[in-house]
Amino acid sequence: MAKINTAERVSAEASDNFVFQRSLLAYHAASARIAGDVLEIGTGAGYGIEVVAPRARRFVTVDKHAPAPELLDRPNVEFRQAVAPPLDFPDRSFDCVISFQVIEHIKRDAEFVREIHRVLRPGGRFIVTTPNVREYTAEQLRRLLAARFSEIETLGVFGNEKVMDYYAENRRGVERITRFDILDLQHRLPRWMLQIPYDILNRMNRRKLLRENTGLTTSIRMDDYRIEPVGDGCFDLFY
Repeated sequence: MAKINTAERVSAEASDNFVFQRSLLAYHAASARIAGDVLEIGTGAGYGIEVVAPRARRFVTVDKHAPAPELLDRPNVEFRQAVAPPLDFPDRSFDCVISFQVIEHIKRDAEFVREIHRVLRPGGRFIVTTPNVREYTAEQLRRLLAARFSEIETLGVFGNEKVMDYYAENRRGVERITRFDILDLQHRLPRWMLQIPYDILNRMNRRKLLRENTGLTTSIRMDDYRIEPVGDGCFDLFY
């Protein structure tokens, strides 16, 4: 079984603001597309609960770790501590399933998608995001979902000029770090071997960017991102 966690670590640190705002947009976009009984796979810190729960009749959210109790203090919200796949729910239990920044961590991704299709009712909807990086290309994710779903809307999360300025600064910081990777290990080693050093170096880079450019880092808001048909330059796939 695979751990449920986030691809880009989102914490309360101001240095994480750019990815937090991007993640928040996914929840707001999903909330406009869901209804009825909703399942979330990968609760994370739980900040999406207050966005999605008001739009659901029943909202069940699953993760390996429980979010803060006050986030679950809603009459229609239920938390299940679990890993996936499989999903411990009967067939046709939900009208919608959402899962953000999780699928790229699931080794048995075809089984993951199969289980989601199983717990959805006829006509149900699955909304998924994943970073537009080496885990899945836009076409690879489409093919994975097409094995179970007959209709797929392929969208992407893009940023405005302010966001692009931040990512350009971030990229320069990453390039300064990776210039020491003379053996090109970042492309040769499997993700699980790179995860811990990547997280450490990424955290250091984000904090450095915050110190050197506080105004840009903290000024990014959800509205600085937008969802459009998938294409080159999108940060996340939103399918």
